[in-house]
Amino acid sequence: MWTPTAPYNELSEPPIAELESRAILKATTEARAGLAALDQAVHRLPNPSILLNAVTLLEAQASSEIENIVTTTDELFQLASVENTRANPATRETLRYRTALYAGIDALNSRPLSTITAKQVCSSVSGRDMRIRDLPGTFIGDPVAHTVRYIPPDGPGVIADKLDGWERFIHGDHDLDPLVVMSAAHYHFEAIHPFPDGNGRTGRILNILMLIESELLREPVLYLSRYIIENKNVYYRLLLEVTKNSAWEEWILFMLEGVRQTASLTLSLIDTIHALQEDFRTEMRAKTAVGANSDVLDLLFERPYCRIVDVIERGEVSRPTASKWLNDLVSQSMLDTVKVGRDRLFINTRLLKVLSQPV
Repeated sequence: MWTPTAPYNELSEPPIAELESRAILKATTEARAGLAALDQAVHRLPNPSILLNAVTLLEAQASSEIENIVTTTDELFQLASVENTRANPATRETLRYRTALYAGIDALNSRPLSTITAKQVCSSVSGRDMRIRDLPGTFIGDPVAHTVRYIPPDGPGVIADKLDGWERFIHGDHDLDPLVVMSAAHYHFEAIHPFPDGNGRTGRILNILMLIESELLREPVLYLSRYIIENKNVYYRLLLEVTKNSAWEEWILFMLEGVRQTASLTLSLIDTIHALQEDFRTEMRAKTAVGANSDVLDLLFERPYCRIVDVIERGEVSRPTASKWLNDLVSQSMLDTVKVGRDRLFINTRLLKVLSQPV
């Protein structure tokens, strides 16, 4: 019996028989269609790195903001391009999210998704070695007023047992759709709350890893945290409703709608970036010495902040040539420039404007 004032040590695995109602099956079909269209669109891109670099950073920003770790798109993309000792701690912590995401993807190459994966991801997100909680007193609520909404399972042995159940559910011998598994497993992981810190961000990375492991996505391009932060109060309310009232249908429908919406918005983002890139190509050819150099064009969209040395390496040109090309783009108001430490950065402000605004 759950009560908000005691550890929920009775937390059980998601009830398979209750997870695929008629409404959920219909929503699953729509979400899968959107996800398949997104996966195919990314696979057809001449240079998927342009989208991958953007979406993984935007996902990092939104997922961190859910935990009140706030940075700007501008600060985040700048730090991703060049080490900046003046970058604020929130930006550095946000960038670790992308590092953790790719660490999780690498881990899938050697073993199925597991508690070990979750530990690796959480350690990377948090910037320190993370182990299962072994101290009492963890609760979900208002730490200032000390009001409690939920107390997760307590004790390392209990938590380890719950994580074993989480693994069994993910890899279980059942016919549940992977999107339904992802949705239910996300609740289960957040309810276990196994680590002292970083559980929310870790859980959202695990969502993407589940979709990659189940081959619904080939690349981590689902920007799901944006949907969650736009519906943050509903997200937390529905998580608690599963605990209080076994409201699985409403929770899973919420997550499936997030997948459907996010896939559609990311497809729109692909179209917007592609159109902007073609405009850039036309202007480069007409106005600058760069011409229609595809390598430089791709670089400016992979890295909205780039350096002369980046152009030298990508374009295989001399420093004077790289410098002339970038300065031409600045003179034509296609790029801005700023000095950060010893580096002179050239900024694709048009792309940053697209990435910092809703689609």
